[in-house]
Amino acid sequence: MPNTFSSFRRATGLAAALIATTALAGCQVPFVTDTSRVNPNVFVQETAPVFHVPPYQDPPSNQPPPMPGAIPQKRQLYPSDFHQKYDLGATYGLPVSNPVYRTMYDVTRDADHTLPAIPYSRVDQRFLRSQVDYRTNEAPGTIIVDTRAHYLYLVQPGGKAMRYGVGLGKAGFAWSGRGVIQRKAKWPRWTPPDEMVTRDPGLRQFAAAEGGATPGLNNPLGARALYIFKDGKDTLYRVHGTPDWQSVGKATSSGCVRMFNQDVIDLFDRVPNGTPIVVT
Repeated sequence: MPNTFSSFRRATGLAAALIATTALAGCQVPFVTDTSRVNPNVFVQETAPVFHVPPYQDPPSNQPPPMPGAIPQKRQLYPSDFHQKYDLGATYGLPVSNPVYRTMYDVTRDADHTLPAIPYSRVDQRFLRSQVDYRTNEAPGTIIVDTRAHYLYLVQPGGKAMRYGVGLGKAGFAWSGRGVIQRKAKWPRWTPPDEMVTRDPGLRQFAAAEGGATPGLNNPLGARALYIFKDGKDTLYRVHGTPDWQSVGKATSSGCVRMFNQDVIDLFDRVPNGTPIVVT
């Protein structure tokens, strides 16, 4: 009896297989719809991960509104949204993601003033503050301004230096030589030299006889000024901050050494009066 049942089951299985094979051979429509997912190229496209990359947004700038009687500017300091959107790669370089820079160049409260953040991702990374290897015969504590590379170095012991990006004077207005920082000022007044007033009569309202420009966020000297003297006389050249962060790394000033406001505050706190300075 068991042998008979086993034989019957084998026969039934063979018959079912034969029927299925015959039906499959005559079937004009496949059991599984072909979606081309067996194609490796299609598979890669359909299974590739998708990452959400939010659009870049500037840190809050707290940029002050224009003030009556503000110092006239030769160009727009803060470009429109259109310029910021379409000139990023060509004008400002690649984004910088180092979180240390966010701390260095964030909104800064200083005395009664609030300095806007520097959009450091739009600045060539070379001009952001950093400690670097630097070999020189100058003593530690000396300020060296490299006018060709647009760097200011504060020499430190052990072959190191703090390096800052700077804006410098246009051709014909630059100064070079050796001097000392004989005076330092926080939130200084700006008084354009007589020859500058002669070139631009619109600055006459800020001349020394008028008391100079009021300290503040719109003042061309920014948050700090270090006054360069030579042989006991004022050279009329300064190391100073600037409200125009885009001028750092360029030759746009009338001979002075411009720095980001956050950087000039850092330098101001590091150097005393009498600090030697070399501009090459």
